[in-house]
Amino acid sequence: MATITDATVHVTCPGRNYVTLKITTSDGVTGIGDATLNGRELAVASYLRDHVCPLLIGRDAHRIEDTWQYLYKGAYWRRGPVTMTAIAAVDVALWDIKGKVAGLPLYQLLGGAARDGVTVYGHASGDTVPELLQDVQRFLDRGFRAVRAQAAVPGLERVYGQRKGGGDTYEPADGSLPSVEDWDTGAYLDFVPSYMAAVREKFGYGFQLLHDVHHRLTPIEAARLGKSLEPYRMFWIEDATPAEDQEAFDLIRRHTTTPLAVGEIFNSVFDCQHLITRRLIDYVRASVSHAGGVTQLRKIFALAEPYGVRSGSHGAGDLSPVSFAAALHLDLSIPNFGMQEYMAHLPGYEEVFRTSWTFEDGLMHPGDAPGIGVEFDEDAAARYPYSPKYLPVNRLRDGSVHDW
Repeated sequence: MATITDATVHVTCPGRNYVTLKITTSDGVTGIGDATLNGRELAVASYLRDHVCPLLIGRDAHRIEDTWQYLYKGAYWRRGPVTMTAIAAVDVALWDIKGKVAGLPLYQLLGGAARDGVTVYGHASGDTVPELLQDVQRFLDRGFRAVRAQAAVPGLERVYGQRKGGGDTYEPADGSLPSVEDWDTGAYLDFVPSYMAAVREKFGYGFQLLHDVHHRLTPIEAARLGKSLEPYRMFWIEDATPAEDQEAFDLIRRHTTTPLAVGEIFNSVFDCQHLITRRLIDYVRASVSHAGGVTQLRKIFALAEPYGVRSGSHGAGDLSPVSFAAALHLDLSIPNFGMQEYMAHLPGYEEVFRTSWTFEDGLMHPGDAPGIGVEFDEDAAARYPYSPKYLPVNRLRDGSVHDW
C-alpha cells in the first residue's frame, strides 16, 4: 500500500495567482492538483494547509473515492467554492499519482478515448465591431472550429470579456481593491445581435459561434436575447442569468431555441440536478477545480448523458494548467462531450507548469504522459510570489450593485 507522506501547498503568480497542491507517497510518487479560486486564492490555500493536508498523511493514496467522501462528508459543512476547490485539488493529485503508478495517461484510466481530440473555442473580442471581426479572423486562421465573440458595448467604459493587448487571454482581476465596471442592460440587448449578424455575414456558418452573458440578465431579458440571436445559429449563450434559481431557466427555455450553457461557478451536482433532469440547459459548464475534481465532475456528466445534456467545461486562464489538463482527459473520455473552453495562460506560466497537451486543427489532446501530463517546478513557482488581485464589481448606471 502506497500511503501519503506529504502534502504541500504552493501559491504562485506567473501572471495570475495559482494555488497548487503537491502530494507525495511512500513510494516517492508525486501528484499535483489545482486549488485556484480566482480572487479568493488564500482562503483555499488556508483550508488545505490548516484543515485538509493534516488529514491526508498516512491515507492510502489509491483510495480516491474513499478520500473524496471522507473530505466531503467528514467536514459536515459541505459544498461551497472553498471546500470543493480544496477537495478537487486532492482528487486531481491522487488521479495524477494513480496514472503515474499505472504508467498511463488519466484518460486511459477513465475508459480510454471516446474521440480523437477535444474541440475547443477561443475568445475573440474587440473595442469595436471591426476589431472583433479581425480577432475572429485571427482565431479562424489558426484552425479554431469554434469562437466566442464579445464586443465593447458603446457608451460603457469597461465590459466583461474584452482582452487588452496581444495574446489569447486577459486578466480582469487587478489591484488591492476591486475595480468598478458600469452596466446598461438595454444597450447590451440592442447591441449584441448587431455584431453577431456582422460575424455571420463576414465569415458564414462554417464554425461554431458562442457568447457569454456572464449572469447579467433577468430570465425574461435572457429569453429576449436568445430569441434575437436565433438567426445566427449560436452554439450556446452562456450564463444568461444567475443560476441560483434553477427554475428560472424554464422561462428562458419557453421563449427561445438558442442553446443554453451554465455552470462555471457550480460546486456540486446539486447545483445543476434540476437543470439537467428537467432538460432546461444544453451544456453544463462545471469545472474540474471548482466542482470537486475528476471524481465529482465525472458523475455530473454521467447524470447529464441520459438527458441529452453535454459538457462544456469552464477553461479560462484563472484555472491553472493542472486543471485544464485534467479537463482535457475527462473531455476525451466521456460520451457526451460538447465543447471545451480554452484560454491560453499569461506569459510566465510555462516556467512553472510544463504541459504535454497539443493543439491541431481546432482539436486539443492531453498527451500520453502518465497521469495528467503536467509537471510543477517549485523553484520557478517561488520566483513568482502571490500578488493580491480582485475581480471587478459591476454597477448599473444608477449606482446599484449588479451581477458581474
